[in-house]
Amino acid sequence: MKRAATLALGTALCAILALPSALLAADPKAPAAKSGAPAAKAAPAKAGAYKAPRNAFGQPNLEGDWSNASLTPETRPANLADRAVYTPEEVARLEGAVVKEVETGNQRVDPNAPPPTKGGDAPPPGTRPEFAAAGGNVGGYDRGWLDPGSTVMRVGGQPRTSILTTPNGRPPARKAGAVTPAAPPAPARVPPPAGQRAGANDNPEQRSLSDRCILSFGRNGGPPMLANGFYNNNYHIVQSRDAVIIETEMVHDSRIIRLNGKHRTDGIRPYFGDSIGHFEGETLVVETTNIPQIQTYNGSWLNLTVTEKFTRVSPNRILYQYTIHDPTLWDVDWGGEYEFSPLNGRVEEYACHEGNYALEGILAGERAAEAAAARTSAATPAATAR
Repeated sequence: MKRAATLALGTALCAILALPSALLAADPKAPAAKSGAPAAKAAPAKAGAYKAPRNAFGQPNLEGDWSNASLTPETRPANLADRAVYTPEEVARLEGAVVKEVETGNQRVDPNAPPPTKGGDAPPPGTRPEFAAAGGNVGGYDRGWLDPGSTVMRVGGQPRTSILTTPNGRPPARKAGAVTPAAPPAPARVPPPAGQRAGANDNPEQRSLSDRCILSFGRNGGPPMLANGFYNNNYHIVQSRDAVIIETEMVHDSRIIRLNGKHRTDGIRPYFGDSIGHFEGETLVVETTNIPQIQTYNGSWLNLTVTEKFTRVSPNRILYQYTIHDPTLWDVDWGGEYEFSPLNGRVEEYACHEGNYALEGILAGERAAEAAAARTSAATPAATAR
């Protein structure tokens, strides 16, 4: 899939949380949180009587290609307060808006249209903020390249308003006096050559992991594993006797979960932390520690333990639940849940790597800016000393 500059994508992820609220607010008849409508509660998701087929190792079979794309955000829009479940009318409005969005966004492009103006043309009215930030009108992404999900996430058949299962669908307040752990000391940096400015654009290592195509935009790989709101929220699961491998399309990462193992004690923090798993009946239980600072989740990483549960609850659904445990930041554990659905197709290679053109362009642009600054400096007469 085509890749645009990831600076815009990283910024735009912040806008995704407001999507369902914005779509509902577009309808003046949409009920507000205090409209008198009863606060629908989410029934706790439970594994039913369904038993997954066993693989050659006697494990519940989770293998296949799956997706977690949906219109349901991780955190609940504030205007929905403690309403954990959408009404049928809200679901119809949300999903209907996406149908119209796709129809409009996928209209045939005029081959004789002039190039965009400097800085990009303004996006069409009604464009989602995150789509506009992705640069669709400057050669980046238009709607045809984006697949953020077209349906509200159902868990046990309930259309959820958030992935988080806290009472208000948002992270809980931190305990009194809790302090976000500091990042480890950065390695000493080599001063830039003469004429170059030290900063985020002086070498590839100073760019984000998503710019370098090492990890995805957002938390696709996890843990916890969450959709990114743009595209490629797809996974390929493979099982062996000693491990479960989750291949994440974004960005071609393979997360290896060692079965019946022990956590490492060497102090190394892999990109996805150190995951060990075991089966409890129909459920794969995964515990991850040693999460690196670059994978901070709501400010937690140093003492963070994420426990995930994968339960195949029907032939075409996997219930995914996760619990956040960090007693240095929160008095109680908390988390979320959703259901994977089958991917209509299979995961292919996401051809993004550290030699990508976007990264080359970022660094080349900075070198051009440095050259221009040097020419300006050389052309400016030195101030006369008084």
